[in-house]
Amino acid sequence: MARISRVTEPFYRKVMTSEVFIDVQPQKIAIALTEDKRLVEYQEEGQSASFAVGNVYLAKVRKLMPGLNACFVSVGHEHDAFLHYLDLGPQFNSYAKYLKQVLSDKKNLYPFSKASIQPELGKEGSIQNSLKQGQEILVQIIKEPISTKGPRLTCEISFPGRYLVLTPFEDTVSVSSKIKNAEERNRLKLVIQSIKPKNCGVIVRTVAEGKRVAELDQEMKVLYARWEEVLRRAQKAKELPALVYEETSRAVGMLRDLFNTSYENIYVSQEAVYQEVKNYVTLIAPDRAGVVKLYKGSLPIFDNFDITRQIKSVFGRTVSYKHGAYLIIEHTEALHVVDVNSGNRTRNAENQEANALEVNLGAADELARQLRLRDMGGIIVVDFIDMKLPEDRQKLYEHMCENMKRDRARHNILPLSKFGLMQITRQRVRPVMEVKVEETCPTCHGEGTIKSSFLFHKVLDGKVKMLVYRLGIKKFTLHVHPYIAAYLNKGIMSIKRKWQLKYGFGVRVIPSQKLAFLEYQFFDADGQELDLKEEIEIR
Repeated sequence: MARISRVTEPFYRKVMTSEVFIDVQPQKIAIALTEDKRLVEYQEEGQSASFAVGNVYLAKVRKLMPGLNACFVSVGHEHDAFLHYLDLGPQFNSYAKYLKQVLSDKKNLYPFSKASIQPELGKEGSIQNSLKQGQEILVQIIKEPISTKGPRLTCEISFPGRYLVLTPFEDTVSVSSKIKNAEERNRLKLVIQSIKPKNCGVIVRTVAEGKRVAELDQEMKVLYARWEEVLRRAQKAKELPALVYEETSRAVGMLRDLFNTSYENIYVSQEAVYQEVKNYVTLIAPDRAGVVKLYKGSLPIFDNFDITRQIKSVFGRTVSYKHGAYLIIEHTEALHVVDVNSGNRTRNAENQEANALEVNLGAADELARQLRLRDMGGIIVVDFIDMKLPEDRQKLYEHMCENMKRDRARHNILPLSKFGLMQITRQRVRPVMEVKVEETCPTCHGEGTIKSSFLFHKVLDGKVKMLVYRLGIKKFTLHVHPYIAAYLNKGIMSIKRKWQLKYGFGVRVIPSQKLAFLEYQFFDADGQELDLKEEIEIR
């Protein structure tokens, strides 16, 4: 039997499958990552959103703050961005002198290879001795605006790629500490030293291990071209602040934070964004370009892959998990508090300690998922159910640490305190993801009275008639709640079939899980929403 179990063990070993789904809409882009069909990360961003991490601006120093050893810089946000003295970087003197040379000549770009290296900036210096009010500087966003705080900036500009990170004005080559083989580390250092541009430093990332010189050299040229483009745009900037570098489109920028070569599929709902994503993946991982696929289904992409249902069930103040237990999650400006409740679990007085451990282990699983899903940063305090045995407390701590290994954000976890509290700190670079899961009545706007829902199809019939006869739009889709869609499609001579016979077969009805019961949306043949809602129809 032992021999059989050893032979068959690999066949039963579970391999996790990861997939990415990108939903492109006129107002926003949303990206979801699933592991074994279970939602673990979710991001959404407005199409018009700006001030993303990695953007580079040519801006002016607005105000010096000697007490904070920092300054405020105007980058166009409603709140000025914050730049600390230590974020100027050791090479700030070299960079400031070269930028002055670039801005002094609007026609000819002073070659970067001829930039003179100045003495390094000391760590004990002061902001008022390094900058002047009104001075023009190049800055890069390292933390997005959060609540009433503006973006956080640095002058140590970097350009990350798949294998390398280019750092202008540095002259060192660093290799990721995760590459343990000494021979490979030396090979990479020698290779990069031979191909890197003058006055540039390079950080070699872990995935560069074993890569050929040609691959590294190609990416080096791409990254250096980005730096040259920054300089050209800064040189020609007419008004400040000026955005001189935006690395990628919204979809690609969000995907870059998530991308892993182990993904089985990346589905994109719009062709233009699909091409951008495919080009990006082809550039950084040519052998994985085939995983990028254009979604052509009639249902919304998140509905089709069960993402919408999961979003509605996992966001919110109360989150349920195994056997009726649940978490209560509260947010403040700098602190997140999580309370673990056993709910309606059957409690056995004789095994109270075992019950507490089981609930807490399940809570640790769900909490690790919630931290990634909501991108919760700062300080997180978790109130677990009290456990008396030290070995159980240690087991819970180790289980939480193991769950957090898949989290890309930097984090620290402390063991349970004597009060049963666990403290976690997690890197915060953007506001916590808040998704509204409660539905406001779309027809009464909270007033409490609506038209008869039985006559709702008459309202829709009037809208369809208006589209066809008054606006001349013959091809469009109507998105409604799944229950309404089922009602419209009911029977051989359904309401939808009658519309098609009356108005043409360009009329389509699509169930959408994100819509409330009597909510509706019309879209034209190009996927653009047609606004046909009127206040008068809800009175």
